[in-house]
Amino acid sequence: MNNGALQDIRVVELGQLLAGPFCGQLLGDMGADVIKVEPPVTGDPMRDWGQGSEKVQWEVIARNKRSVSANLRVPEGQALVRRLIAHADVLIENFKPGTLEKWGMGPDVLLAEFPHLIIARMSGYGQTGPYSDRAGFGGIGEAMGGWRYIVGEPDRPPSRMGVSIGDTLTATYGCMGVLAALHVKEKTGQGQVIDTALYESVLQVMEGLVPEYDRMGLIRERSGSILKGIAPSNVYACKDGEFMIGANKDSLWKRLAEAMGRPELGDDPRYATHLARGENQTELDALIDAWTRTLTMDEVDALMIEYSIPAGRVYRAPDMLADPHFQAREAIIEVETERFGPLKMQSTFPRFSATPGGVRRPAPSVVGQHNAEIYGALLGLGQAELDDLAARGVI
Repeated sequence: MNNGALQDIRVVELGQLLAGPFCGQLLGDMGADVIKVEPPVTGDPMRDWGQGSEKVQWEVIARNKRSVSANLRVPEGQALVRRLIAHADVLIENFKPGTLEKWGMGPDVLLAEFPHLIIARMSGYGQTGPYSDRAGFGGIGEAMGGWRYIVGEPDRPPSRMGVSIGDTLTATYGCMGVLAALHVKEKTGQGQVIDTALYESVLQVMEGLVPEYDRMGLIRERSGSILKGIAPSNVYACKDGEFMIGANKDSLWKRLAEAMGRPELGDDPRYATHLARGENQTELDALIDAWTRTLTMDEVDALMIEYSIPAGRVYRAPDMLADPHFQAREAIIEVETERFGPLKMQSTFPRFSATPGGVRRPAPSVVGQHNAEIYGALLGLGQAELDDLAARGVI
């Protein structure tokens, strides 16, 4: 059985909350051995995050990881983690810049001792620049990177997505950096530092926002459920729910007009071209919405399939669990967790034809659950030493 593309890679994860741990999840899902270092007793605050009475978000972000505890604020804890790092290919951290340095584990120190090490650093503003020492959370990065200003209705304050997109984007770019650095290391034997900032990760997906301003002085504004000038592409009301249609290309619009039983609209000068549809976006959306309101979602869906138009229902979790396509691709899997028993969650991604990833182990239910396994087997500490370290709050 293949255990993933990164099965020979060991990762030490020092991060907490979301960006660092999500980067560790991605690498672990691809087969890496991820050793998560948590503060003794309290552990990663992510253990208590999520909505509802039972906090199950931890079961996703900590899957495929082993947990050890170490107090990084005391020299003995720092020394213990440095011994772990000696056995690692990758170190992940998302502390405030300067924290690793304060603990005697800055990149200059670590790379001098372990030149093969790849250090993935995630922070609000990056490791350099005048803002680098400021505290930063995902929402702040979303605001500075341009995301928050353009999300929401134009007559209301900026809104947000229902997930922490700034953190997960940063983690994803951090993971990409690690994979590229592993490629370089394979050729040269040398590690390096990956510096990933929340605001820059968001900036990367801002499309034409900056050059549009640079060239034309255009500032993008909030536009609600549409992208200004991209039409038709919106969510429309049906008799029994909401349906997304994306026919924002000339040929697609002609097919949608035929599906609506009004083929003449396909050549109507108000809608025939991309620019014309953008200029008449509001009235075009109203026209389509008036049509969809006369039909059920199933009826619209059938027509969109018949005319090969990108479209689909607006899914919630129950819809995902019931959908045959999710089932056929095993996009949602069931994991036997230690705290909650069988638990459905998103599968590993992306898909590999030869070296597939997977969930090899559930999230650790106890802080420091693998202390004996890792500190004992990997570092050679005896039980008496572990008991002493635990009694003194080092682990």
